[in-house]
Amino acid sequence: MSRRRVTLADVARTAGVSSTTASLVLSGRGSELRISTAVQDRVRTASSELGYRPNIVSIGLRKGTTRTLGLVSDTVATGQMAGDMIKGAIEAARDLGFMLFIGETEGDPAIESALIDAMQDRQVDGIILTSMFTRTRAVPEALERVPTVLLNTLPAGPTRAPAVVPDEVAAGRAAARLLIDAGHREIHLVGAGPGPHDVPPDTVAGVERLAGILEVLEAEGLTPASGHLCDDWAPPQGWAATHELLRQHARPRAIVCFNDRLAFGTYQALQEAGLRIPQDVSVVSFDNYPMADWLRPGVSSFAIPHEELGRRAVELLIARITARAAGTGDAEVPAGDADRAEPVTGDVHRLPLPLRARGSVAPA
Repeated sequence: MSRRRVTLADVARTAGVSSTTASLVLSGRGSELRISTAVQDRVRTASSELGYRPNIVSIGLRKGTTRTLGLVSDTVATGQMAGDMIKGAIEAARDLGFMLFIGETEGDPAIESALIDAMQDRQVDGIILTSMFTRTRAVPEALERVPTVLLNTLPAGPTRAPAVVPDEVAAGRAAARLLIDAGHREIHLVGAGPGPHDVPPDTVAGVERLAGILEVLEAEGLTPASGHLCDDWAPPQGWAATHELLRQHARPRAIVCFNDRLAFGTYQALQEAGLRIPQDVSVVSFDNYPMADWLRPGVSSFAIPHEELGRRAVELLIARITARAAGTGDAEVPAGDADRAEPVTGDVHRLPLPLRARGSVAPA
């Protein structure tokens, strides 16, 4: 049998005071309004003994905020790595005095619409719309009426919602630069390329990583030595693409894999061919999956900053909520230290992918 919720009236009755007096004491205004110490003690004692808990939602609504946020994701909450975005978001919300409600859609638009409605019915102050893999998508019209931030998602059309994403273009540049600085001039691509449009469909990471790589190669007067497009960035495709590469180039010197799962297949194919990493072939990759450290040698990989993405999205959303409550409209989050994301044109905030060097790159 459920226990009846203790109300403010119950506290007031037990303490022998009015509900107004009990409210003033429990809100910390008793001394300010010259309520006697004895009365304040009675109210606090009654509240403690009865187990009274104030209705936070009602208090929040009176103040114009519930100090709650909603996060609507596709499969991010159950993803092995991207779940860290949730961790970063939860920690940031907690640190800033907010609670985060999480809903997952599994990619079903009907469930997504229902979750957004449910979040708004519960009077959340703002919503984060999140994707497991960086992708471009339309922002639901309902989210234009509430402070919203896109996490790991780019808008397909005009929207007031800012986006927080990994800086994949910069990571592509850094991967190419890492190999060039090691003296490599013939660089092979596994997963995409060699042309600027040779990427899997609907793959923002592929488009942007390839753009960064080609930009650096072009600046050096180079083009990819070969490119091997894979529709699925998984180990079997990496293995098959690397075997095809080896049929065309028996002694490749440097390979960029477009993610660590492809790199796992590339490692297998190279070792089957009797080639050593990095003595014979240098390999660099992206994402920093756990397998990047399990490989021997570990693959040098550019890590997606999942926790920082989640934290940044919450900070940005709360800044917009605060600005709205103050009547100043949307506001940008201060840029912060140099290692934090900087706002860029188009209201897209890009976070850098740090290199996790593990000895898979050697001088040419």
